[in-house]
Amino acid sequence: MMKKMPELLVPASSLEVLKVAVTFGADAVYIGGEAFGLRAKAKNFSMEDMAEGICYAHDHGVKVYVTANILAHNEDLEGARAYFEELKAIRPDALIISDPGMFTIAKEVCPEIDIHISTQANNVNYMTFLFWHRQGATRVVTGRELSLKEIKEIRNHIPNSLEIETFVHGAMCISYSGRCLLSNFFTGRDANRGSCTHPCRWKYSVVEETRPGEYMPVYENERGTYIFNSRDLCMIDHLPDLVDAGIDSLKIEGRMKTALYVATVARTYRKALDDLAQGRDVYEKNMSWYEQQITGCTYRRFTTGFFYGKPDENSQIYDSNTYDKDYVYLGIAGEADAEGRFALEQRNKFSVGETVEIMKPDGRNVLTKVEEIWDLDGNAQESAPHAKQALRVKLTQTPDQMDILRRKDDSAN
Repeated sequence: MMKKMPELLVPASSLEVLKVAVTFGADAVYIGGEAFGLRAKAKNFSMEDMAEGICYAHDHGVKVYVTANILAHNEDLEGARAYFEELKAIRPDALIISDPGMFTIAKEVCPEIDIHISTQANNVNYMTFLFWHRQGATRVVTGRELSLKEIKEIRNHIPNSLEIETFVHGAMCISYSGRCLLSNFFTGRDANRGSCTHPCRWKYSVVEETRPGEYMPVYENERGTYIFNSRDLCMIDHLPDLVDAGIDSLKIEGRMKTALYVATVARTYRKALDDLAQGRDVYEKNMSWYEQQITGCTYRRFTTGFFYGKPDENSQIYDSNTYDKDYVYLGIAGEADAEGRFALEQRNKFSVGETVEIMKPDGRNVLTKVEEIWDLDGNAQESAPHAKQALRVKLTQTPDQMDILRRKDDSAN
């Protein structure tokens, strides 16, 4: 008998993206406020947007978790107390915390809100899980370095009431469970306080100190030293193994990603989990669809990370540090008028006569042509070249509100 399906936990960088995550199949969404999260460069949520997002999600039966997972310094503590007081009033379903000091303040200020222990706390053994359980945490996020065998062993040593959350898709930090020192060292921007500059994605060469100016490529032998430029994690092909390991929540990385990324990944994992709930044969029959759809947004070539053992040279990318992009994100369809012209805040250029695609939450991708583009003053346009311009658009087929518009990227790869 198949075990209970895990929660699908999806990131959101803004109120708009939260609504997309909810529409495209998330069971829960995790977000960051304007302070105390590890994605300071993300748009993040004002307290007002956070309150609206929580109400919207709850109205649709979806939970919201708020990140407060910085490694706090002394000067952060009083602000954290005030921040938790504000969160107490809007009642997210859980706080994601890594620092024991932040944990202590949260327990004092809002003991009624669940606390989930972030992967930043380096949770790689069952005694650590039991420690946090004794402190009152309801969920612990596994370190990215764990294999499925290790996660299953943890599950067998902890109470059923303590939930396990695991990253299953997205970028892999090249540091111990994300506690990166490179960003601070190179740029003075502390990754552990939300300002990561992603130096693990930069291109590197080696220079020998007596030969300045001679840049030598980094070579690997059979022993590895695979430090930079990891592929993206993707476990869409291995959901039965994740369920069998006893994982309660499957977490998608990407709090700085676009609505197209969130919609694509959420929709694909949602269908895969729903198919698996019907039976493994249904899931396996549709595998080619999942594999095709998961590349419908910006991504890097995929790996299974540490789940089946330590990564080798096949888990890294050496010839490029760029992302693959098969589709270009155009925007989210707003409400349509009686003539079929719908509101759209444009995100990338498109033109009248161009073929675009309507991406629907139910899994359909509808090809259509752009018939008309109008600005809000009623002026017709042949194209929409200005990012974030508010438009009225008519296609040969009218999208529903919250459908995603995209087009094939002819320059891809």
